[in-house]
Amino acid sequence: MKRLTCAVMLTVVALGSASARAQGRGDGGAAEQPAITPFELQRLFDSYALLQAQEQLKINDEQFSRFLPRFKALQDARRQMLQQRTRVLADVRRLLNDATTDEAQIRDRLKQLQDIENRGEAEARKAYEAIDQVLDVRQQGQFRLFEEQMERRKLELVTRARQANRANRPQRQSAP
Repeated sequence: MKRLTCAVMLTVVALGSASARAQGRGDGGAAEQPAITPFELQRLFDSYALLQAQEQLKINDEQFSRFLPRFKALQDARRQMLQQRTRVLADVRRLLNDATTDEAQIRDRLKQLQDIENRGEAEARKAYEAIDQVLDVRQQGQFRLFEEQMERRKLELVTRARQANRANRPQRQSAP
């Protein structure tokens, strides 16, 4: 398992440095395309989180075979809710920017948004219950703390990536 963790981390580092090199060249064309898509990065982070969960929660092999699909179900439920929510919010933004939109259209999108959030919360609750069936009480508590830690780590990575992108952007020079 340690080898798999190392392999995932090496992949993340390699992809990150390839992306940085491509952005740093600034020679246009394909060099400016990111070496990794946000979807691929999310999948890598999810794999990393799964490995970290197994290690930090001290999940044995028998537990892991039951934990894995339940953990993935939780991740999928969250991701699906976020994607649907983002789409509806984009519609709300578009409607608000259109002067001819009537309030009924906005109200309809807000209702959709509430339905998505309610469904997402229910699915997440169901996924937590399924995960809790596999874990003992201590592991359940550790899992909740672990999730908070992973969320912080993800935010740190996103922040670093944004800072690196800003640092690699060519500076605009003002005209005299």
